[in-house]
Amino acid sequence: MLTKLSISNYAIISEIEINFHGNLNIITGETGAGKSILMGALSLILGDRADTSVLLNRERKCVVEGVFLNSQREEVSTFLRDHDLDAGDELVIRREIAVNGKSRTFINDTPVTLDQVKRLSSSFVDLHRQFDTHELSESDFQRNVLDALAGHSQLITGHRTIYRQWQQLKQQLDELAAQKNQFTKEYDYNKFLFDELEEADLKENELEEADAELKLLSNSEGIKSALAKIVGELSEGETPLVNQLKSLVNQLKSAAAYHPDLPVLSERLESAYIEVSDIESELGRVADHISHDPRRIEQLNDRLSVGYKLLKKHSFQTTSELILLRNMLDDKLQAVLNIDESIDLKQRQVDVLLQQLKESSQKITAGRKKQIKSLQEKVNKLLHQVGMPNARLEVQLLPSTIAIHGADNIEFLFDANKSNRFEPIRKVASGGELSRLMLCIKSLVAKSLDLPTLIFDEIDSGISGEAARQVGIIMKDLASQRQVISITHQPQIAGKANAHFFVYKEIKGDSIHTGIRELSTEERITTIAQMLSGERPTAAAIENAREMVMN
Repeated sequence: MLTKLSISNYAIISEIEINFHGNLNIITGETGAGKSILMGALSLILGDRADTSVLLNRERKCVVEGVFLNSQREEVSTFLRDHDLDAGDELVIRREIAVNGKSRTFINDTPVTLDQVKRLSSSFVDLHRQFDTHELSESDFQRNVLDALAGHSQLITGHRTIYRQWQQLKQQLDELAAQKNQFTKEYDYNKFLFDELEEADLKENELEEADAELKLLSNSEGIKSALAKIVGELSEGETPLVNQLKSLVNQLKSAAAYHPDLPVLSERLESAYIEVSDIESELGRVADHISHDPRRIEQLNDRLSVGYKLLKKHSFQTTSELILLRNMLDDKLQAVLNIDESIDLKQRQVDVLLQQLKESSQKITAGRKKQIKSLQEKVNKLLHQVGMPNARLEVQLLPSTIAIHGADNIEFLFDANKSNRFEPIRKVASGGELSRLMLCIKSLVAKSLDLPTLIFDEIDSGISGEAARQVGIIMKDLASQRQVISITHQPQIAGKANAHFFVYKEIKGDSIHTGIRELSTEERITTIAQMLSGERPTAAAIENAREMVMN
């Protein structure tokens, strides 16, 4: 419930503060006094956009602040909790528009986005303006009316959750199908490349090792000859080097006792002898294992020919790259085999969710169908009450493909003159008819949605007399369980108010400003009498006004 609205520096409003009551709040005033400007300011804290054109004084900011009683409704509490906002007994929504046009919004002094304010305020305020009747002809609104009356919000929420999951899985399924299609196109080529590499059966570093071995075998005779010559010099001939070193070691050892430096040198010479002897032995062993093998050379040449051909084909340099490519191709070929299994699994999941959607859609449709007759009867009764005895509403519900809101196309059809020619509302209803029809529908829906605050901005446009009185009765009935704020020009409606606010213009300095005040009982009688008969009301008008207020 909106308890207080404060407006500063907005349009022709300098400073005003309104303390609203809990039931029916009526706002009246002469044309141009600023009644709808109040609603414009209020819309700012409900999430509407604004710019610097709303500033009365271009040198200071505009501030609009609304204080709402926290209804502790679950959706409100959840929103506050999810956005780390204080959840006290009051919700204070403030909108500030700076002189440079920048806008800031706060909930309980915490900065928030405009979208967050819209989402929160929609949970407890419904603002209907004079020209908002186009909403009545929109399919979303018509569907929401039936759903509100059916009271299956949890069913709708569950359906939407499943629908989003179904869409997500369908997208994944489509991606898998596209992936399979691409895999299939590449399969034959990849299979050819893989088979070629698989047939080669290359081992890690095989080509590099084969190349080294081939070089050795190709030069085996020259290497073996060189090794034999070195071994001969070391251990054969008239004066083998190994024997000479051995003799020198013995000579140095015999003289080592006579000089302190000789023992160390003797050890070093002996180590050289041992190392040379070992080298001679190793050279002999290596020479024994080197031989010219034409068959092995041929094998290596054949193997390298296959390997080099593959390296050149794929622009690679090493055996490892070829092995890596073979493994990658193998993975791709396996993926083609596995993707069918993935598609089958995904398709089964999609089918399960689709079945759930069909079941929930059927329940939603059944719930909507149950409400059609009752809605038609109640709305048509209210239409008669508000001065449209010949008008009738008919609700058409047709099957459609499954969507996020169910599987129905809903259309409100209207006949204003008992012609039995029902047409979509947008084609046949006039502005005044739409306003009254909207009021009738909202009066029914409000009870189902349990909105704490309903705001009407001149929704009674185009009616008078008994029809206006009946509109007032409907509003009064609505206000018995919730707060209703209405701007009106109709005395019959003003007479039903629990609180009557009067908007007026006053001159301050060189400018005109809007003011507002709550009227006392006698002031209400005078104001309503003036609405009935003019600036100087007759005694009959005053008496009539008194009867409206007192009754």
